[in-house]
Amino acid sequence: MSVAASIVEYLKRHQLVVTTAESCTAGKIITLLSQIDGGGAWIESGYVVYSPQAKQRLLHVCAHTLETFNLTSCEVAREMAQGALRDSPADVAIATTGILGPDAVDGIPPGTVCFAWAYRTGRELSVFSRKERFMGSREQVQLAASVHALKSLPHFHLRALAGERA
Repeated sequence: MSVAASIVEYLKRHQLVVTTAESCTAGKIITLLSQIDGGGAWIESGYVVYSPQAKQRLLHVCAHTLETFNLTSCEVAREMAQGALRDSPADVAIATTGILGPDAVDGIPPGTVCFAWAYRTGRELSVFSRKERFMGSREQVQLAASVHALKSLPHFHLRALAGERA
């Protein structure tokens, strides 16, 4: 079973609907889920936001956060995930922002991706973030990051259910 198929089963089993806020993965997370038969039932929406202006306008990422921490930061990924849930009935948001390569940007090495997973559990919101580095071509990094984002969804969901917030 593919990672995407196992995540669709997980979403179904837990009755979770997902939204994404994707920068460097450019919609690949949603694409992977939608390729699974029945996967569309567990997708609410997907934002693809590259520019700082789009992150601010569509996801309500604060200009101060962008200026202070850079586009490729866990802080920006967290605000992207929270912004994706803001106007959505989804239960889970996954956000990605990073540098696919081949060159470093602002001293950040290629293959660096920041992730955030946000979960609604009752009236609470739990948000988790991580920074990872992947090797390979732009396409390989994009796919690896998308798969990593999906694989991590159940892990952080269980932590959210346990009441963890960070």
